[in-house]
Amino acid sequence: MQSTTKTPQKYIDSLPEDRKTVISKLRSVILKNIPKGFEEVMGYGMLGFVIPHTIYPNGYHCDPKLPLPFMNIASQKNFVALYHMGIYADPELLAWFVSEYPKHAKTKLDMGKSCIRFKKMEDIPYELIGELATKMTVQDWISRYENNFKKQK
Repeated sequence: MQSTTKTPQKYIDSLPEDRKTVISKLRSVILKNIPKGFEEVMGYGMLGFVIPHTIYPNGYHCDPKLPLPFMNIASQKNFVALYHMGIYADPELLAWFVSEYPKHAKTKLDMGKSCIRFKKMEDIPYELIGELATKMTVQDWISRYENNFKKQK
């Protein structure tokens, strides 16, 4: 369900009441914990956190006009999703998250490469998501991104 809204608040306002609460809380936890330099935007129809062109002028290799994506949250049809590119790019961060998850959640981890899916809204481990948001600085993400994803010329 890609949204066409232009601002994070309008995105949240467009959601059903139960999802408004969850997405608002996730947004708040991330904003409170994410290191300085990341910028909140709407991208790909989701609420996102990116490295702006003012810090990383090259932008995203798939479309250099776009800022470098890092984290997104979205209300999908059957779940709330948290996308974290750092987990996809850093095996140590992934291992940390997978080992910590059972300490914070009652449900089994439902995860793809960078997507963490929450089907039960009451089981979202907000504290763990906040800690995850602290684990990678802007410079850490740029280095990982350039080493793992960016096509070398």
